[in-house]
Amino acid sequence: MTQTFDIKINANSRIPKYKQIVDSIIADISNGNLKVGEKIPSINELSESCYLSRDTVEKAYKQLKKQKVIISVKGKGYYTTKTDLISKSNIFFLVNKSSTYKMMIYNSFVEAIGVNGHVNMYIYHCDESLFIKALEKNLGAYDYYVVMPHFRDENSNHVSYTEDVLSILEQIPKDKLLMLDNTKPGIKGEYGSIYQDFQNDIYRALKEGLEKIRNYDKLILVYPDKSANPYPRRILKGFQQFCREYDLDYEVLEEIYDDMELLSKDVYITIQERDLVNLVRQIRKKDLTLGKDIGIISYNETPLKELLGITVISTDFKAMGECAAYMVLKNKKERVKNVFKYIERNSV
Repeated sequence: MTQTFDIKINANSRIPKYKQIVDSIIADISNGNLKVGEKIPSINELSESCYLSRDTVEKAYKQLKKQKVIISVKGKGYYTTKTDLISKSNIFFLVNKSSTYKMMIYNSFVEAIGVNGHVNMYIYHCDESLFIKALEKNLGAYDYYVVMPHFRDENSNHVSYTEDVLSILEQIPKDKLLMLDNTKPGIKGEYGSIYQDFQNDIYRALKEGLEKIRNYDKLILVYPDKSANPYPRRILKGFQQFCREYDLDYEVLEEIYDDMELLSKDVYITIQERDLVNLVRQIRKKDLTLGKDIGIISYNETPLKELLGITVISTDFKAMGECAAYMVLKNKKERVKNVFKYIERNSV
């Protein structure tokens, strides 16, 4: 049996066995134990040597083929792919915070990049000085720079850019720059960007849910005006535009307060997770029915909101990460608006 590398399977791990095979083979390619174009064991051979079911190994090989890590040659077997398919790029990935949805972007990006690149993530916590220092320290050290620009000013309000931020971004070669989530057309040259249109996105998403929203008497946006990780004010502007255009009674709160005056037929739009949790807790405490007495629409999709049946308005974070990986791998310099959705569930 062809075996120049060591498949590592931990029987006590909760990681699926097929995923352990995938990770082990990718690791062996990365560290040079497995050469490009080298034959690897057949499905039956690996199944027997690792005491795994054939289905498990087949699932792993399908995943590796999908990621272009291996190819199958009819009548000969499986081989690692040619050099131009696994050439590595060093990628600098700079995000403003480690939230669930930002990690969804990062994880989908890394998965789509596969063995084609090595990704280092840095977090700057919406701090302009940390953002600038991170880039200054790493200028010229990476093949690509993927950055999400979101900052807070001295009053804890959201700022998209400053002159100093633009200055450091201008120092990155434009064929190596990819802007995510937030974009600035004023940067000179052609560069890639995948962005949200915060004002129009929330307006259009709420318009999709207008029929359900009209079942309520008042629409309330819980918008954290001052926060360590502030949100674009364009979200607030889009909400106000929607309410005024459709003649809806509305209110803007900075947070969900303890002992809220919850009135039947109010529908809330929450942005921060803690406000969503506090609101649901108070609804349950007061024996109100979610989706009937009180409605909830939450900003930004997460797996937990899907599980709890919370209606959301959200960009597609997985699609953003996948699109970013595609643009890096293909060296695209396009400007792409990311998909934004209204996903209706039982909370309205």
